[in-house]
Amino acid sequence: MRNQLFIKLSIVFLLILIAVGGIVTYISQYTARQYHLETNQKLHATLAQYTVDHLPNTFTDDGQIDTNSIQELMHSMMIINPDVEVYLLDNQGTILSHVAPYKKVVREKVDLEPVKKFIEAKGEIFIEGDDPRDLLGKKVFSVAPFIKDNQLKGYYYIILASQEKDAVMSSLLNTYAWRLGSRLLLITLLGSLILGLFAFWYQTRNLSKIKKVMEKFRHGDYSARVLESQKGDFAVLGDTFNSMASTIQQNIEKIVSIDSFRKELIANISHDLRTPLSIIQGYTETLLMKKDTLPKNQQEEYLDNIHESSKQLVGLVNQLFELSKLESNQIQVHKEPFPLQELTLDMAHRFEILAEQKNIHLEFEPVKDLPLVYADIGLVERVIQNILDNALKFTPEKGKITIKLYHDQNHVKVDISDTGKGIPKKRQSAIFERYIKSEPSENQKVGSGLGLAIAKKIMELHDSSIQVKSKLNVGSTFRFELPVYTA
Repeated sequence: MRNQLFIKLSIVFLLILIAVGGIVTYISQYTARQYHLETNQKLHATLAQYTVDHLPNTFTDDGQIDTNSIQELMHSMMIINPDVEVYLLDNQGTILSHVAPYKKVVREKVDLEPVKKFIEAKGEIFIEGDDPRDLLGKKVFSVAPFIKDNQLKGYYYIILASQEKDAVMSSLLNTYAWRLGSRLLLITLLGSLILGLFAFWYQTRNLSKIKKVMEKFRHGDYSARVLESQKGDFAVLGDTFNSMASTIQQNIEKIVSIDSFRKELIANISHDLRTPLSIIQGYTETLLMKKDTLPKNQQEEYLDNIHESSKQLVGLVNQLFELSKLESNQIQVHKEPFPLQELTLDMAHRFEILAEQKNIHLEFEPVKDLPLVYADIGLVERVIQNILDNALKFTPEKGKITIKLYHDQNHVKVDISDTGKGIPKKRQSAIFERYIKSEPSENQKVGSGLGLAIAKKIMELHDSSIQVKSKLNVGSTFRFELPVYTA
């Protein structure tokens, strides 16, 4: 699998290098040209002044500039140094005379502002003045004033690089700069490209590894994780993916678990509903077919059985709805301080009648100075009811159920013990699961359908738990605890 990011970064980097190389080449050419011009001006800054100082006849008898004499000097200078152009200006900058190649002078006047700055700085600054042969052009120059009796009469204005020289120099300079620049650019491009590509490859190789892990996860390998050796400089990305993948995996496992529970629940509910429904259907069909021939006492017996089966159905459906709400967090916990001992005593009184009917002794041991607990009183009542229901179901006649309360500094604890057959050790960890059935060899359920599962879920909502200790043929003890209320 190709590293697409590496390819894209490489292309962008190459384009940036080419753009930067072009800009550097242009700047190099411009800088070289400016260097040449400034060097030329500084070398010949005093040329005009030196020429004026050595003129034999600068002014006529009437104090005006001797143009003829200067014209001869200008011609002589052009012969000696054909690279320059010489101009004679009046004190307003108007061109009085000139010696320029091909007589191509298009300006009538030269701007004196650069001239004055040059004279004031004594040629120490780099400055360009008007090119008389180009309306828009600028040239380096040397200039000197003509002064007579402390009066400015005009200027001796020398263009240090004629258009012809400038054209040749520009051509040579551009050629040289292009050759040098192209070689430097080529070397720089190749070097930078090699180093850059290596750097991009080195930085993105770990990203490629992370991408491969993501691809595995996308194709169903939910255990795929980014290893520490694969993270490199992308540790944050790797950690984020690992965290996200773990969350997704947990959600998937939860969905699978819920789906499995749904199937299991439907199967078990269907099984448990079938028995009372079959009883109801059987007795009602018998009553309909033999209502005129059955004795009254037998009819009442059939009706009692139908009634008990109906109650069993209602209880089963109610438990199912209750557990469903607890599982989907639809039940809100409303905690408040209350005396757990009073609630437990009240529940014990309710179950006393049922215990007496089965010839079971129900015993409650009160405790003095028991602190208040902080919990949802309605949900806690449901827990106690479900555990007592379970105890009554599996405690034989002449058996005993004991309720004990005790506390420590942080919790109040409740023990509900019975003298039933007990729970096999290998089954104790499973009795709080939803609809755990007895083994085929047993005659009854080990659990109580959904009752203990509901109790466990309620305790989880209180950030607590419920435990069981049991011995075969001795009995079982269910224990849960609630936090002490602190004002």
